[in-house]
Amino acid sequence: MFRTHTCGELRHTHVNETVTLAGWVQKTRKMGGMTFVDLRDRYGVTQLVFNQDVNAELCEKANRMGREWVIQVKGEVAERSNKNPNLSTGDIELIVSELNIINESKTPPFTIEDDTDGGDDLRMEYRYLDLRRSSVRKNMELRHRIAFEVRRYLDQQNFLEVETPILIKSTPEGARDFVVPSRMNSGEFYALPQSPQLYKQLLMVSGFDRYFQIAKCFRDEDLRADRQPEFTQIDCEMSYVEQEDVLNLFEGMMIHLFKYVKDITIDSLPRITYADAMRLYGSDKPDIRFGMTFVELKEFVGGHDFVVFDSAEYVGGICAEGCATYTRKQLDELTDFVKRPQIGAKGLVYIKYEADGTIKSSIDKFYTADDLKKIAEAMNAKPGDLILILAGSKVKTQKALCELRLEMGSRLGLRDKNKFAPLWVIDFPLFEWDEDTQRFYAMHHAFTSPNLEDTPYLESDPGRVRAYAYDMVINGVELGGGSIRIHSSELQHKIFRLMGFSEEEAQYKFGFLMDAFKYGAPPHGGLAFGLDRCVSLFAGLDSIRDCIAFPKNNSGRDVMSGAPSQIEESQLKELNINITLPDIE
Repeated sequence: MFRTHTCGELRHTHVNETVTLAGWVQKTRKMGGMTFVDLRDRYGVTQLVFNQDVNAELCEKANRMGREWVIQVKGEVAERSNKNPNLSTGDIELIVSELNIINESKTPPFTIEDDTDGGDDLRMEYRYLDLRRSSVRKNMELRHRIAFEVRRYLDQQNFLEVETPILIKSTPEGARDFVVPSRMNSGEFYALPQSPQLYKQLLMVSGFDRYFQIAKCFRDEDLRADRQPEFTQIDCEMSYVEQEDVLNLFEGMMIHLFKYVKDITIDSLPRITYADAMRLYGSDKPDIRFGMTFVELKEFVGGHDFVVFDSAEYVGGICAEGCATYTRKQLDELTDFVKRPQIGAKGLVYIKYEADGTIKSSIDKFYTADDLKKIAEAMNAKPGDLILILAGSKVKTQKALCELRLEMGSRLGLRDKNKFAPLWVIDFPLFEWDEDTQRFYAMHHAFTSPNLEDTPYLESDPGRVRAYAYDMVINGVELGGGSIRIHSSELQHKIFRLMGFSEEEAQYKFGFLMDAFKYGAPPHGGLAFGLDRCVSLFAGLDSIRDCIAFPKNNSGRDVMSGAPSQIEESQLKELNINITLPDIE
């Protein structure tokens, strides 16, 4: 046998046994006539001991080894005199009698340890080395456990796993598609799926009733910490269901995962409408681990000749408990924060409700102490609290106030990664208006069913129509979302028309789905969870990159392999693509 045990397996019960191990040299330490080597594999670390007095040649051979050399050793398990409680194998060590050097290694560009000295770019360039670190490996093991448990849970709920195509028809209504030229069909292109949406609806028409897939999806969009050009969804669809059925089943799945992965018991998920989420938090993915909800103040601040408030469409504030002691420097920092271009506020108004009951403000010139006291009462502020107010157009100001609220939550330590606050956001608008193109777009997608109560407004006031659409949000991150789908051809055609599609355009893009609906489509709905985001959340990571084996960077590049890259001119000719390639130096 190449090895009898792994490097994380040996315990006190193995003392006096002769075993064979194999792995990478993590660290070598020389102490007098003794050499100690930490041997690592996927399962853990075992300390090896080489004794100069017992076998000088073997000890000299060990002293020549460098980090990340691949070796095989044979020896006897002994009890350690200085036990290491931080290692699962910390009670024992291996007294080596045979050493076989399998492969030497160059010195790695960074240390293969949890607290590595390698930066993000360097680690991504040598990702195959980064994956040797136990902290990264644990993320991948967690990903495996979650994916495996999701499959088990859904199997018990009678879901059937079905693979859908990767090369599909381009339907550019959401994010940009990645397109793939077809060699055999000159001038035509496939697209990589942004989601399996149309195919899973077709599976419902096919009578599969309950479908799921852990599916690769692709979107050519701007990247950030929780986005990658390719990502993985837990994609699900069900027939003969209403919104409540979908919410209850997948709420149960998430409650099960919290217990299975984190041993956290969650009884149920609260629900909040989209309208209330925007009114109270300025976001459709609110972080409800802490309060500090918005209070609209327009009726309390008008008529005092303060043009900033009087001319504003919206005036809103948050109350930071216990922060009246903030210094001028701290308040200036908050002002600079909201004035950053990506947030876009023009300024910040503060009201300090001092512990002794006095009130100080940056707008004392326009408001009396009694006026400020009324504002404080409207904010439910107590002595010792700090009120922060922004004003301007409603949408932009709520967005800025949302960012300020999150910043204050972080500063006050209220966004604890070990605390989880999941909820459902429901009753999303069916449409959102785009000023640039002067047309309505589907807020989720074109196949989302309108709320039956609102269908009378489809023609007269489309912006008023709510959808049977829902998102699961945890700690301010949209973990997943979905909707009840339209299963009526007539209603689907009406939605296409309201979105500005001609009959010909709708038929060209979605005709195969519409044709399928003519053969008896059952009521159906579903959702998709982001597996990468789910793992990232449970692992307490700041970026989904650390739970993906080979991720792209913020420019969508794989710096390890060099993708994307140029291809040979002969390939371009075969595809009938005529571009001039720059010279490659």
